Amino acid sequence: MEIGVVGAGILGLAVARELTSRGAEVTVLEKEDRVAAHQTGHNSGVVHAGIYYRPGSLKARLCREGVALLRDYCREHGLPYDEVGKLVIASTGAERAGLREIAARARANGVPDISELDALGLREIEPHAVGVGAVHSPHTAVVDFPAVARHLAASLDVRLSHPVQAIHESATGVAAGGLRFDRLVVCAGLGTDALAGRGEVRIVPFRGEYFRLTATAKALVKGLIYPVPDPRYPFLGVHLTKRVDGEVLVGPNAIMALALEGYSWRDVRLGELARVLAWPGTRTMARRHWLTGLRELNGSLRPSAFLRAARRYVPALARGDLVRAGSGVRAQAVGRDGTLVDDFAIDRHGRVLIVRNAPSPAATSSFAIARHVADLTATLSDSS
Repeated sequence: MEIGVVGAGILGLAVARELTSRGAEVTVLEKEDRVAAHQTGHNSGVVHAGIYYRPGSLKARLCREGVALLRDYCREHGLPYDEVGKLVIASTGAERAGLREIAARARANGVPDISELDALGLREIEPHAVGVGAVHSPHTAVVDFPAVARHLAASLDVRLSHPVQAIHESATGVAAGGLRFDRLVVCAGLGTDALAGRGEVRIVPFRGEYFRLTATAKALVKGLIYPVPDPRYPFLGVHLTKRVDGEVLVGPNAIMALALEGYSWRDVRLGELARVLAWPGTRTMARRHWLTGLRELNGSLRPSAFLRAARRYVPALARGDLVRAGSGVRAQAVGRDGTLVDDFAIDRHGRVLIVRNAPSPAATSSFAIARHVADLTATLSDSS
């Protein structure tokens, strides 16, 4: 069977690898001149352990499966995989209930060696951190996701600089990018709606901006330091992340981008923005969460807001310890009713399978999502 995969991020490449291992002839089509050009190449590199996700959800199941598969792949191929550990810290007594919920979810999801710490216990893990309590996940890791993507691509048929502008399905197959396939899997991330804009959700791009700590300040952080997240949102809040290269990132925030690939305020595409704003769910979401949006906007325009967020957990940080360090754009699916879709979402249409929503922890879960997608691809109908 000939199968096309649209998108050469880590998810598309993992899907191609899995389908190839099952005997399919797979071609990956990527519009950029390199793999991992967007979400895969602009994240912090965290391998999530599965502590946040609703037990029984696709995220919870595929994250836990994905961690083991990704760890094994990295170790087999000599790619960096560093279990630096994570603390989720409650900074006030009011956050203790949220912390207990995280610990309960982590245990329900089978996350190993979870512990709940008091103010003194968390400082044994992170000597410069403060809080009234924390959940410790010692096996949460960091990797170089672009390096994993490049390694995957080396053994696959990847057509770079090969955009897909439309999909045409017929009784004999699927045409995409000037090629014909028996089946097609769309892992297009930010470009999903341009190829498959039907259904009850649309992609809204959210930019996450990062700072990094200076050479002296990064010694204040040993691993990963996260806040207790707001359960209303799929975003985890500004956190401190030690990377495999030793750098420490601070961020991200979450503000609606002005283009699908809007990595800065200068990136504005009026046509794309108009289509995003025309979606009823975007307007409903904005009315519902405008106050949070203003707070996130303040963080984008005023670097001091990032410093305040970081000092809430590492008070020794000072002005001048943070340096701007780029940004990423998250392809967040939003429902017609304004709901921020939290779980992974995959649609089937005849011979075409569409990964509709795959935000964090999609990179962590990529090898497990690939198995799930391959199973679904085998069930696709031969009728258009």
